[in-house]
Amino acid sequence: MFRLSNLIKTTLEDTKSRTLNGSIMIWNFTNRCNLSCHHCYSKADANEKDTLTYEEIEQTISRLKKGGVNFVIFSGGEPLLRKDIFDIAQCMKDNGIMTYLSTNGLYINEKNVDQIIDTFNYIGISIDGIEEIHDQFRGQKGSYKKSIEAIKLVQAHGGNAGIRFTITKETQDSFYAMFDLCEELNVDKLYISHLVYSGRGEENLEIDISKEQRREYVEFIIDKAFEYYKDNSKIDLVTGNMEMDSILLLNRFKKQYPQKAEILEKKLKAWGGNSAGNRLGNMDWAGNVKPDPFFPFTVGNYLETPFDEIWTSNENEILNKLRQSPREIRGKCSNCKYIDICNGGSRSRAYAMTGDLWQEDPSCYLTDDEIRR
Repeated sequence: MFRLSNLIKTTLEDTKSRTLNGSIMIWNFTNRCNLSCHHCYSKADANEKDTLTYEEIEQTISRLKKGGVNFVIFSGGEPLLRKDIFDIAQCMKDNGIMTYLSTNGLYINEKNVDQIIDTFNYIGISIDGIEEIHDQFRGQKGSYKKSIEAIKLVQAHGGNAGIRFTITKETQDSFYAMFDLCEELNVDKLYISHLVYSGRGEENLEIDISKEQRREYVEFIIDKAFEYYKDNSKIDLVTGNMEMDSILLLNRFKKQYPQKAEILEKKLKAWGGNSAGNRLGNMDWAGNVKPDPFFPFTVGNYLETPFDEIWTSNENEILNKLRQSPREIRGKCSNCKYIDICNGGSRSRAYAMTGDLWQEDPSCYLTDDEIRR
């Protein structure tokens, strides 16, 4: 996760960057979902049944802190389909863990909106394009209107709601419109995710955009982040699954704010790029623990081994290699002067395309001339 707006603000104002103390876990509590999104990494659908019991979740929550986890993103499937979701969140709070909600918004209504706001520190609602594109991509007509209504409802009740958007060939025609929508709704955050090849995303490699298009979009995102900063806009821009975005921001600073470039570079190195298996992890409804939601291999099962023993283990080869800083990555990364900033990008994309976890990220849009040591 690349916190673009926060880095611009703190670098230009010489203040401390927002940092996360401890690991973030994306926990898929269910694989049930009322939608059928084309890019879904868990292949969720409405016919799935909940297999993870509250008792199993409760026992595992008590081990999260021991494993260094301070933040949990509630995900799925659709997490609001679980009837015990608020009990789970309260258990998290009782154990000193912050909770974020990632939802399609269709189950947010007048009856539960206040409880959702009181329960979760942040609410992210997925919008993947203007109405027609969103409905087609998410597999349900009318879902766009319901999701927009959910955002407005959260705001009307004093809550924090942001938009989550994934760039693909199917959604890219709405890319620029997403900024207009955020400005119109005055949301708190726009999280723009790059596609990772996993789940239905792996089956739909053809829906990914080109490197040239990706770079063009990222340049626009950076432009917008500077614009929002100058206008004192509250819209926070964040990108996900493409740590190379940080290099474009650094290059922009070298041109526009050369006196601040060294400060930013230090912040980026402290951030450390892709953090899968270190500051980021994933837990699913079957007990599997993975370095990120898209990762092709598990590193343990929390229903069989206590979570903290899995996450703090020094004996897991995959975790050990992921936690090297910088990682030892082959291909263009082996001669890249920015490896200690981006950390090689997505291992999941590398494996999906090459069968090698430690090969270069195939979506990297930086040129050989730009990265040569």
